Amino acid sequence: MGTRARRKQSWYTQTLTPLLEGPMDPEMQEEGNKKERSWEVIREWFRTQKGSSFSSSPTSFSMSNYFYGNGSIPPARRHDLRLLLGVLGCPLAPIPLLNHPIHHIRLKDIPIETSTAHYIIQQYLAASGCLKQRQKCGAKNMYATGRVKMICCETEISRGSGKGKNNVKSLGTRSEEMGGCFVVWQMKPEMWSLELVVGGNKVIAGSDGRTVWRHTSWLGTHAAKGPQRPLRRIIQGLDPKTTASLFAKAQCLGEKRIGDEDCFVLKVCADRAAVMERNEGPAEVMRHVLYGYFSQKSGLLIYLEDSHLTRVQTQEENEGGCASAYWETTIGSCIGDYRDVDGVLIAHQGRSIATVFRFGELSMQHSRSRMEEFWSIDDVVFNVQGLSIDSFIPPADIFDR
Repeated sequence: MGTRARRKQSWYTQTLTPLLEGPMDPEMQEEGNKKERSWEVIREWFRTQKGSSFSSSPTSFSMSNYFYGNGSIPPARRHDLRLLLGVLGCPLAPIPLLNHPIHHIRLKDIPIETSTAHYIIQQYLAASGCLKQRQKCGAKNMYATGRVKMICCETEISRGSGKGKNNVKSLGTRSEEMGGCFVVWQMKPEMWSLELVVGGNKVIAGSDGRTVWRHTSWLGTHAAKGPQRPLRRIIQGLDPKTTASLFAKAQCLGEKRIGDEDCFVLKVCADRAAVMERNEGPAEVMRHVLYGYFSQKSGLLIYLEDSHLTRVQTQEENEGGCASAYWETTIGSCIGDYRDVDGVLIAHQGRSIATVFRFGELSMQHSRSRMEEFWSIDDVVFNVQGLSIDSFIPPADIFDR
């Protein structure tokens, strides 16, 4: 307990500010304006890329010389890494978990799309071993370690001055891979903790079942607004029961082929009230949707995609008026290499592709950045002895708000 107390005192010294999901960097921000200006940093990142796109050769954006001199990271490249970690490091699922077990949902008088989705989820639970091994899928806790490789692929900038292709500039090619590792702890399953290290930068996030928070060296500590939601990394094949709970109220959209697999497509989205709770300052969350692709052959989840749209009120630089900029973040994850862990099939490998797309309400200009993550699981353990709720206590300064 003494060690934990010292860690809480030394890690976090800032007052908690709300966490806006996506890439943020407060290095240019004043302490008193973090909440209002956090989205301006994202805009500044794209503006930096836009400026370099028409003044430098495409190869100048390559990260082949990411590390130089004594191993330090140039500021522009450091922003790229932080963008990767902000988008792919610890995103949350769109909706909170249900308070009741999925097999207790009543199917009477519900739409056929919903009842079909419920049947598909039951098949998924059976295929993953959760219906046979309830003691494992209902385990008290879980521990997993894994490795990641993150890549910033390319950025596309459009001047919007015409319809020709010459107005769109692509910057660079695939950057060099940045490797790292992560540790995930989960309990109940509303409580979880994540530590992720990539390129010398660490992201720490967690939930005690009531508050979700994230800490980085460049942002400090931030709390997520709105309902408590699970970590997306956990529903990428690590916890079938939590994944099934997220799709408890899903609709079946039909069928689609993913690679060599015919899949059923399920959709679930955050309701308007929950989405509005996540608004902060000039940033308004418009929608957050999750799609699950379940193999018709194996019954397992093989692809997961979510789309997150935010509108940000900005100042027009030339006229001094107000305009809206839209930021759409889409993450698609291929999930595979299922292996038996104490009777439960756990995905041990996958690849996520994220796209951050910015477009204006009145302007034809747009910016698009694409990034990838390859992940693998090294170890999964259920019912770790000694793990308690004290391991998921939020940072000390969260209580000083």
